[in-house]
Amino acid sequence: MRILLVEDNTPLAEGLADAIAAQLYIVDIVGDGEAAWEQIKTVEYDLILLDLMLPKLDGISLCKRLRSQGMETPVLMLTARDTSMDKVTGLDVGADDYMVKPFDLPELLARIRALLRRGNFASSPILVWGSLRLDPSSYQVSFKEHLLHLTPKEYSILELLMRNGQRVLSRNLIIEHIWSVDNAPVESTVKVHIKSLRHKLKAAGAPNDLIQTVRGIGYCLKQT
Repeated sequence: MRILLVEDNTPLAEGLADAIAAQLYIVDIVGDGEAAWEQIKTVEYDLILLDLMLPKLDGISLCKRLRSQGMETPVLMLTARDTSMDKVTGLDVGADDYMVKPFDLPELLARIRALLRRGNFASSPILVWGSLRLDPSSYQVSFKEHLLHLTPKEYSILELLMRNGQRVLSRNLIIEHIWSVDNAPVESTVKVHIKSLRHKLKAAGAPNDLIQTVRGIGYCLKQT
């Protein structure tokens, strides 16, 4: 899942992004409201973490603009202003939740999970493809009785493949979904992760061609 962090305090933004990325989310960072608006128009996000006080376009105005355009992406506001009026204003313009800085990181991560559960994936918490099972709530992947130990990127690629079934995903599309905008790798990196993922699946008893290569196009899962 992809999260946009809109925060003009660079050290705070980078530290927060690292903590969120450690939970296997993809995080993009922007430092002002107008840049966030341009990003939101071009990239599909599952959640927006939005600072209240921002250069160029403040968080309240940005959230109001999002909702006026019919965008329903969950918004969690982050602010140093701890007043009931600020909270009411934020919620009234369409924010889904509100946290005051300095906040407790485990609580923030819990609220992120809660908001994401309300999104598009809430109806199918466990993904199943034949004998392959992936549980997004626990980040556990198993084939039959065998638990797979995947790296964060391997897990994210497999989750993306399972959510798309037999749809062929290009390397570029995988990069767009799995890596942040500022850290996008070359396409050959995807090939390396796919190779490692296939090796781990095979060791767990999965067929060699569970992840199929469609030459010149990309990858998909084989119908079982």
